[in-house]
Amino acid sequence: MATYVLIPGAGGVAWYWHLVELRLRALGHDVVAVDLPADDGSAGLAEYLRATLEAIGGRTDLIVVGQSLGGFTAPLVCDRLRVDLLVLVAAMVPAPGESGGQWWANTGQEEAARAAAERDGRVWEFDTDVLFLHDVPPELVAEGARHEREQSDGPFRDPWPLPRWPDVPTRFLLCTRDRLFPAEFQRRVVRERLGITPDELDSGHLPALANPDGLVERLEAYRSELTPA
Repeated sequence: MATYVLIPGAGGVAWYWHLVELRLRALGHDVVAVDLPADDGSAGLAEYLRATLEAIGGRTDLIVVGQSLGGFTAPLVCDRLRVDLLVLVAAMVPAPGESGGQWWANTGQEEAARAAAERDGRVWEFDTDVLFLHDVPPELVAEGARHEREQSDGPFRDPWPLPRWPDVPTRFLLCTRDRLFPAEFQRRVVRERLGITPDELDSGHLPALANPDGLVERLEAYRSELTPA
């Protein structure tokens, strides 16, 4: 069995992972769903890392999963602790010295999202309902609103501090119906920055809510590659 460390994206709430956590625990795993100080404007990547390390405590057999903005924090954990596997889900992939704020222009995210919207017959705008919630069940959208936390710009200011990607097996799972980070955009960024081919999941940007069964199945497949029967 493993310890899954689940790092959320913008907003930083552990609730995002609750359906995945339930399923992983039912399979016998330990799960750490991390709450991040997202609404604290003074908190940057160092504080996000500290919160994650404190949540992990002395646990071992770690599989670290980073969603979206969590792609900036997850590899920092791998630099500090022994981690068996790093999984990035619909994530931002940072380059050394690059801040979260710089990442958008450096990767060409807006141009890619705008082009995808035009192909889909949508008007491009940063609308959370359209970009994030289009395939999330309505009851989860309503419940999530009660947990919602305003994301500060703290982690977007800090340069990503590692000189290189940590030496840990890394998998990337893109979401084929992601409107924020379209599939063709993610394929390019992952190839350029990680040198790997991402796997693909039928979901929008929030698969832990939109397709938790598919996400857990994929995570468990990655785990089984580490410890084949």
